[in-house]
Amino acid sequence: MPTLQVLLHDPAWRRPWRVLLLALLMAVSWLAFMPHPPDNQLPQGDKINHLLAFATLAAVACLGLTPARRQAVAAAAGLLAYGGFIELVQTQLPGRSGEWPDLLADGAGIALGLAAAAALRHLKRP
Repeated sequence: MPTLQVLLHDPAWRRPWRVLLLALLMAVSWLAFMPHPPDNQLPQGDKINHLLAFATLAAVACLGLTPARRQAVAAAAGLLAYGGFIELVQTQLPGRSGEWPDLLADGAGIALGLAAAAALRHLKRP
């Protein structure tokens, strides 16, 4: 079983992180494009879902890339564009609506995920 440091720093683990990112993108897309989503019982629960989903996507994306700032910025920009695409598509789906606050929550989640990935990368190397 690999240690946390190996999972975070060994270049051989970048590919599994990328595969996980692809699986997460497919799951988020399925949830986002589902015509009639289940009701969320929490106040602002939808925004919390956006924040957590995009924080996870951003952190996993960064762990799948080389630790270069420009790659993190590119991943963040790509994820924000993906969030915007989701909101545009949702305007055309029954039972869904595209909302600016959702995109703002996506952006906050991306920032949180980038910060989490940066903190994890600064853990002691093996």
